Amino acid sequence: MDQSRSVPATEGARNSKTTAPAKNIVDTVIGVGNFTTFASSLKAAGLTDALAAKGPFTVFAPTDEAFRKLPSGAHEQLLKDTAKLKGVLNYHILSGHLMARDVKSGEVMTLQGSTLTAAVSSSDVRVSGARVTQADIVATNGIVHAIDAVILPKNWQLLAVAA
Repeated sequence: MDQSRSVPATEGARNSKTTAPAKNIVDTVIGVGNFTTFASSLKAAGLTDALAAKGPFTVFAPTDEAFRKLPSGAHEQLLKDTAKLKGVLNYHILSGHLMARDVKSGEVMTLQGSTLTAAVSSSDVRVSGARVTQADIVATNGIVHAIDAVILPKNWQLLAVAA
């Protein structure tokens, strides 16, 4: 019998708060399951070692669904241009540990070197227009927030590839 099913929901939630995370950010996004494109992009850009390092980092990770919203061929083009891919991915990463409740409206500096804009309301948290769909996924070296879009620094564009 699966013992975890017999634990009341409140007790299970309380216990998960006290259990220290066992995985770094890279292993955490791989383990969650809906960040496969983001995880493979981190590897392609050579960022896995950096995000496995001490940190702390706050990562606004686009879900696989978010990557599917990109123009046709845009992700494939990014994979061919590792410098641009690295810039786009670093735009999703902040230095420091920022839980969703700690995010304040305004501009925040990214590892890419430009700012993203956070907008916090009573109903949601958004970063550069992307909505946080799953907050506070805790890792040993930071925190991951799932977002519903791939965000880009100001004046950057991803172009669709002509068929």
